[in-house]
Amino acid sequence: MGRVTRRHPVQHLESSTSRRRLETLAVEEPLEIRINGEPLLVTMRTPGDDIDLVHGLLLSESVVRLRSDVAGARYCDGAGRDGRNTYNVLDVRLAGHMMPPLPELRRKVLMTSACGICGTTTIEQVLSASAFRLPAMVTIPPDVVLNAPDQLRSRQRGFDQTGGLHAAGLLSTDGALICVREDVGRHNAVDKVVGWALREERLPLANSILVVSGRASFELTQKAVLAGIPLLAAVSAPSSLAVDLAHQAGLTLVGFVRGQTMNIYTHPERIRNPAVRTSI
Repeated sequence: MGRVTRRHPVQHLESSTSRRRLETLAVEEPLEIRINGEPLLVTMRTPGDDIDLVHGLLLSESVVRLRSDVAGARYCDGAGRDGRNTYNVLDVRLAGHMMPPLPELRRKVLMTSACGICGTTTIEQVLSASAFRLPAMVTIPPDVVLNAPDQLRSRQRGFDQTGGLHAAGLLSTDGALICVREDVGRHNAVDKVVGWALREERLPLANSILVVSGRASFELTQKAVLAGIPLLAAVSAPSSLAVDLAHQAGLTLVGFVRGQTMNIYTHPERIRNPAVRTSI
Protein backbone atom coordinates (compact mmCIF):
# COMPACT_ATOMS: atom_id res chain seq x y z
CA MET A 1 0.00 0.00 0.00
CA GLY A 2 1.24 3.47 -0.82
CA ARG A 3 2.52 5.49 2.08
CA VAL A 4 0.69 8.53 3.39
CA THR A 5 3.93 10.50 3.83
CA ARG A 6 7.49 10.58 2.53
CA ARG A 7 10.66 12.42 3.46
CA HIS A 8 12.30 15.10 1.30
CA PRO A 9 15.43 17.23 1.84
CA VAL A 10 14.92 21.01 2.07
CA GLN A 11 17.10 24.07 2.67
CA HIS A 12 15.79 25.61 5.88
CA LEU A 13 16.39 29.34 6.38
CA GLU A 14 15.98 30.96 9.79
CA SER A 15 17.26 34.45 10.62
CA SER A 16 20.85 34.46 9.35
CA THR A 17 21.35 30.69 9.37
CA SER A 18 20.77 28.09 6.70
CA ARG A 19 20.89 24.33 6.98
CA ARG A 20 19.77 21.22 5.19
CA ARG A 21 17.19 19.01 6.83
CA LEU A 22 14.53 16.41 6.00
CA GLU A 23 10.88 17.42 5.91
CA THR A 24 7.84 15.13 5.79
CA LEU A 25 5.53 15.56 2.80
CA ALA A 26 1.95 14.40 2.32
CA VAL A 27 1.85 11.89 -0.52
CA GLU A 28 -0.37 12.68 -3.49
CA GLU A 29 -0.92 9.96 -6.11
CA PRO A 30 -3.49 9.22 -8.82
CA LEU A 31 -6.22 6.67 -8.28
CA GLU A 32 -7.94 5.23 -11.33
CA ILE A 33 -11.45 4.07 -10.55
CA ARG A 34 -13.05 1.41 -12.72
CA ILE A 35 -16.64 0.20 -12.71
CA ASN A 36 -17.10 -3.44 -13.71
CA GLY A 37 -13.68 -3.31 -15.35
CA GLU A 38 -14.38 -0.15 -17.36
CA PRO A 39 -12.47 3.09 -16.56
CA LEU A 40 -14.65 5.74 -14.92
CA LEU A 41 -12.25 8.48 -13.82
CA VAL A 42 -8.89 9.32 -12.31
CA THR A 43 -8.59 11.44 -9.19
CA MET A 44 -5.68 12.58 -7.07
CA ARG A 45 -5.66 11.48 -3.45
CA THR A 46 -3.53 10.53 -0.47
CA PRO A 47 -3.23 6.71 -0.42
CA GLY A 48 -5.13 4.99 2.35
CA ASP A 49 -8.82 4.26 2.96
CA ASP A 50 -9.27 4.01 -0.80
CA ILE A 51 -12.23 1.64 -0.50
CA ASP A 52 -14.02 4.18 1.69
CA LEU A 53 -13.07 6.95 -0.74
CA VAL A 54 -14.56 5.16 -3.73
CA HIS A 55 -17.81 4.29 -1.93
CA GLY A 56 -18.27 7.90 -0.84
CA LEU A 57 -17.41 9.24 -4.27
CA LEU A 58 -19.88 6.91 -6.01
CA LEU A 59 -22.58 7.99 -3.56
CA SER A 60 -21.90 11.66 -4.31
CA GLU A 61 -22.08 10.88 -8.04
CA SER A 62 -25.44 9.07 -7.51
CA VAL A 63 -23.96 5.84 -8.90
CA VAL A 64 -24.82 3.95 -5.68
CA ARG A 65 -26.99 4.66 -2.65
CA LEU A 66 -26.59 1.60 -0.42
CA ARG A 67 -23.87 -0.85 0.54
CA SER A 68 -25.85 -3.60 -1.21
CA ASP A 69 -25.41 -1.73 -4.51
CA VAL A 70 -21.72 -2.72 -4.49
CA ALA A 71 -20.77 -6.37 -4.95
CA GLY A 72 -17.08 -5.83 -4.28
CA ALA A 73 -14.01 -3.65 -4.78
CA ARG A 74 -10.42 -4.72 -5.33
CA TYR A 75 -7.09 -3.33 -6.46
CA CYS A 76 -6.01 -4.24 -9.97
CA ASP A 77 -2.51 -5.26 -11.02
CA GLY A 78 -0.41 -2.23 -11.79
CA ALA A 79 3.33 -2.27 -11.30
CA GLY A 80 5.65 0.70 -10.82
CA ARG A 81 9.27 0.93 -11.91
CA ASP A 82 10.29 -1.31 -9.04
CA GLY A 83 7.90 -4.02 -10.22
CA ARG A 84 5.64 -3.71 -7.19
CA ASN A 85 1.91 -3.11 -7.25
CA THR A 86 1.19 0.63 -7.02
CA TYR A 87 -2.30 0.09 -5.59
CA ASN A 88 -3.42 3.00 -7.76
CA VAL A 89 -6.12 1.19 -9.78
CA LEU A 90 -9.34 0.15 -8.04
CA ASP A 91 -12.13 -1.81 -9.70
CA VAL A 92 -15.64 -1.68 -8.25
CA ARG A 93 -18.13 -4.38 -9.16
CA LEU A 94 -21.73 -3.24 -8.98
CA ALA A 95 -24.42 -5.58 -7.74
CA GLY A 96 -26.49 -7.37 -10.37
CA HIS A 97 -29.50 -5.10 -9.90
CA MET A 98 -27.43 -1.97 -10.62
CA MET A 99 -27.07 -0.30 -13.99
CA PRO A 100 -23.54 0.89 -14.91
CA PRO A 101 -22.93 4.66 -15.02
CA LEU A 102 -24.08 6.52 -18.10
CA PRO A 103 -21.37 7.22 -20.70
CA GLU A 104 -21.28 10.93 -19.86
CA LEU A 105 -20.17 10.05 -16.34
CA ARG A 106 -17.14 8.19 -17.61
CA ARG A 107 -14.81 11.15 -17.41
CA LYS A 108 -11.33 9.86 -18.10
CA VAL A 109 -9.62 13.02 -16.93
CA LEU A 110 -6.96 13.77 -14.36
CA MET A 111 -8.44 15.77 -11.52
CA THR A 112 -6.38 17.91 -9.18
CA SER A 113 -6.62 17.43 -5.43
CA ALA A 114 -8.00 20.96 -5.05
CA CYS A 115 -10.99 20.20 -7.26
CA GLY A 116 -13.74 17.71 -6.75
CA ILE A 117 -15.36 15.52 -9.34
CA CYS A 118 -18.99 16.29 -8.77
CA GLY A 119 -21.17 16.16 -11.83
CA THR A 120 -23.96 17.91 -9.97
CA THR A 121 -23.71 21.64 -10.53
CA THR A 122 -27.11 22.99 -9.55
CA ILE A 123 -29.04 23.02 -6.31
CA GLU A 124 -32.09 21.49 -8.00
CA GLN A 125 -30.06 18.51 -9.18
CA VAL A 126 -28.69 17.91 -5.69
CA LEU A 127 -32.12 18.02 -4.11
CA SER A 128 -33.59 15.66 -6.70
CA ALA A 129 -30.68 13.22 -6.33
CA SER A 130 -30.89 13.03 -2.54
CA ALA A 131 -32.40 9.82 -1.22
CA PHE A 132 -32.73 11.11 2.34
CA ARG A 133 -34.79 13.85 3.95
CA LEU A 134 -32.83 15.77 6.57
CA PRO A 135 -34.42 15.36 10.01
CA ALA A 136 -36.02 18.57 11.22
CA MET A 137 -36.35 17.57 14.87
CA VAL A 138 -32.66 16.88 15.59
CA THR A 139 -31.21 19.40 18.05
CA ILE A 140 -27.56 19.72 19.04
CA PRO A 141 -26.01 21.45 22.06
CA PRO A 142 -23.84 24.45 21.10
CA ASP A 143 -20.86 23.01 22.98
CA VAL A 144 -20.89 19.92 20.77
CA VAL A 145 -20.45 22.09 17.68
CA LEU A 146 -17.87 24.37 19.33
CA ASN A 147 -15.76 21.42 20.48
CA ALA A 148 -15.95 19.57 17.16
CA PRO A 149 -12.87 21.17 15.51
CA ASP A 150 -10.70 20.45 18.55
CA GLN A 151 -11.83 16.84 18.56
CA LEU A 152 -11.05 16.58 14.87
CA ARG A 153 -7.66 18.23 15.31
CA SER A 154 -6.70 15.75 18.04
CA ARG A 155 -6.97 12.92 15.49
CA GLN A 156 -5.14 14.56 12.57
CA ARG A 157 -2.03 12.38 12.68
CA GLY A 158 -1.06 13.06 9.08
CA PHE A 159 -1.38 16.81 9.52
CA ASP A 160 0.84 16.64 12.60
CA GLN A 161 3.59 15.16 10.43
CA THR A 162 3.16 17.18 7.25
CA GLY A 163 0.97 20.24 7.79
CA GLY A 164 -0.47 19.40 4.38
CA LEU A 165 -3.59 17.27 4.87
CA HIS A 166 -7.25 18.19 5.20
CA ALA A 167 -9.50 16.28 7.57
CA ALA A 168 -13.17 15.41 7.94
CA GLY A 169 -14.88 13.80 10.88
CA LEU A 170 -18.24 12.40 11.90
CA LEU A 171 -19.56 13.04 15.39
CA SER A 172 -22.73 11.87 17.04
CA THR A 173 -25.13 14.58 18.15
CA ASP A 174 -23.94 14.08 21.73
CA GLY A 175 -20.35 14.86 20.69
CA ALA A 176 -18.76 11.41 20.39
CA LEU A 177 -16.19 11.25 17.58
CA ILE A 178 -17.10 8.34 15.31
CA CYS A 179 -14.80 8.48 12.29
CA VAL A 180 -11.93 10.67 11.03
CA ARG A 181 -10.21 10.61 7.65
CA GLU A 182 -7.42 12.75 6.13
CA ASP A 183 -6.43 13.54 2.56
CA VAL A 184 -4.71 16.17 0.42
CA GLY A 185 -8.15 16.92 -1.02
CA ARG A 186 -10.86 18.16 1.35
CA HIS A 187 -13.49 16.53 -0.86
CA ASN A 188 -11.62 13.21 -0.62
CA ALA A 189 -11.54 13.39 3.17
CA VAL A 190 -15.33 13.81 3.22
CA ASP A 191 -15.81 11.00 0.69
CA LYS A 192 -13.69 8.71 2.87
CA VAL A 193 -15.84 9.46 5.92
CA VAL A 194 -19.14 9.10 4.06
CA GLY A 195 -17.89 5.97 2.27
CA TRP A 196 -17.01 4.44 5.62
CA ALA A 197 -20.53 5.15 6.85
CA LEU A 198 -22.05 3.65 3.70
CA ARG A 199 -20.01 0.47 4.11
CA GLU A 200 -21.03 0.30 7.77
CA GLU A 201 -24.68 0.66 6.71
CA ARG A 202 -25.11 3.83 8.78
CA LEU A 203 -26.81 5.91 6.09
CA PRO A 204 -28.68 8.15 6.42
CA LEU A 205 -26.49 9.90 9.00
CA ALA A 206 -29.49 11.55 10.60
CA ASN A 207 -27.94 11.76 14.08
CA SER A 208 -24.49 12.90 13.01
CA ILE A 209 -22.45 16.06 12.52
CA LEU A 210 -19.89 16.49 9.75
CA VAL A 211 -16.91 18.66 10.73
CA VAL A 212 -14.26 19.76 8.22
CA SER A 213 -10.88 21.35 8.81
CA GLY A 214 -11.19 24.09 6.18
CA ARG A 215 -13.92 25.99 4.40
CA ALA A 216 -17.39 24.74 3.47
CA SER A 217 -17.71 24.64 -0.31
CA PHE A 218 -20.79 23.82 -2.36
CA GLU A 219 -19.33 20.39 -3.02
CA LEU A 220 -18.84 19.50 0.65
CA THR A 221 -22.33 20.75 1.42
CA GLN A 222 -23.67 18.56 -1.37
CA LYS A 223 -21.95 15.51 0.07
CA ALA A 224 -23.45 16.20 3.50
CA VAL A 225 -26.94 16.54 2.03
CA LEU A 226 -26.66 13.33 0.01
CA ALA A 227 -25.53 11.43 3.11
CA GLY A 228 -28.48 12.69 5.16
CA ILE A 229 -26.30 14.71 7.57
CA PRO A 230 -28.29 17.50 9.30
CA LEU A 231 -25.36 19.73 10.34
CA LEU A 232 -22.06 20.70 8.68
CA ALA A 233 -19.48 22.57 10.76
CA ALA A 234 -16.42 24.18 9.19
CA VAL A 235 -13.40 25.88 10.70
CA SER A 236 -13.44 28.52 7.94
CA ALA A 237 -16.02 30.27 5.79
CA PRO A 238 -18.72 28.81 3.56
CA SER A 239 -19.24 29.91 -0.01
CA SER A 240 -22.40 31.70 -1.10
CA LEU A 241 -23.59 28.69 -3.11
CA ALA A 242 -22.95 26.39 -0.14
CA VAL A 243 -25.22 28.64 1.95
CA ASP A 244 -27.90 28.63 -0.74
CA LEU A 245 -27.84 24.83 -1.00
CA ALA A 246 -27.89 24.37 2.78
CA HIS A 247 -30.86 26.74 3.09
CA GLN A 248 -32.93 24.95 0.45
CA ALA A 249 -31.94 21.44 1.56
CA GLY A 250 -32.71 22.08 5.22
CA LEU A 251 -29.08 21.67 6.35
CA THR A 252 -27.69 23.60 9.30
CA LEU A 253 -24.45 25.16 8.04
CA VAL A 254 -22.02 26.55 10.61
CA GLY A 255 -18.75 28.31 9.79
CA PHE A 256 -15.82 29.95 11.59
CA VAL A 257 -16.12 27.47 14.46
CA ARG A 258 -13.20 28.67 16.55
CA GLY A 259 -12.83 28.74 20.30
CA GLN A 260 -16.17 29.80 21.73
CA THR A 261 -17.56 31.46 18.60
CA MET A 262 -19.31 30.31 15.45
CA ASN A 263 -21.52 31.68 12.68
CA ILE A 264 -24.76 29.82 12.00
CA TYR A 265 -25.63 30.55 8.37
CA THR A 266 -28.73 28.41 7.90
CA HIS A 267 -31.36 26.66 10.03
CA PRO A 268 -30.19 27.78 13.50
CA GLU A 269 -33.14 25.98 15.07
CA ARG A 270 -31.02 22.80 15.28
CA ILE A 271 -28.55 24.46 17.66
CA ARG A 272 -30.13 23.86 21.05
CA ASN A 273 -30.95 26.99 23.06
CA PRO A 274 -28.32 29.32 21.56
CA ALA A 275 -28.08 32.69 23.25
CA VAL A 276 -29.46 35.15 20.70
CA ARG A 277 -28.52 38.82 20.64
CA THR A 278 -29.43 40.78 17.53
CA SER A 279 -27.13 43.70 16.71
CA ILE A 280 -27.75 44.07 12.97
